[in-house]
Amino acid sequence: MTIEELPDVVGDASGELIEGRFVPMPPTGWPHASTEARVTARLQQYVDANPIGVVLSGEAGIIIRRSPDTLRGADLAFVSNERIAQASPAGYLDVAPELIVEIISPSDRWTAVAGKLDDYFSIGVELVWLVDPQRRCVSCHHSPADLEVLGPEDILTAEPMLPGFTLPVADLFRGRSD
Repeated sequence: MTIEELPDVVGDASGELIEGRFVPMPPTGWPHASTEARVTARLQQYVDANPIGVVLSGEAGIIIRRSPDTLRGADLAFVSNERIAQASPAGYLDVAPELIVEIISPSDRWTAVAGKLDDYFSIGVELVWLVDPQRRCVSCHHSPADLEVLGPEDILTAEPMLPGFTLPVADLFRGRSD
């Protein structure tokens, strides 16, 4: 299946296209959704005050490759003004975001997450945050193998793409009692 055929074939079903094959994705649980909302709000607040790009959320479709087609859905992404100016004006994102944020769900398999990391870095993504609500930590990946794990006592940054942006990791998991 191609990216162009995807809407007609799967309708409103949620999922990704991986090497021409549709992979359905169930709705997320509330810890995932709450964490995604917190990160989105903080990044959007930063970009509103520093108009250097755009924040995308809600499983934004990112074209990874063609023939066979791969379309990934990112929980959250930041794309600079320079890159977004090169994107198609409509449809799925056809330029690499600088930053992608993925919220890890208990049902996620590491092989699938590693596949996403490989895909993101293959198109020029510079930084991926894997946010794990269960473990209350964030893995900051500069490549599939280059990572730093931050815990609740640490501060997330994204230099140089988001100059001055800070987010205490503990703030991502406020209000969680488990």
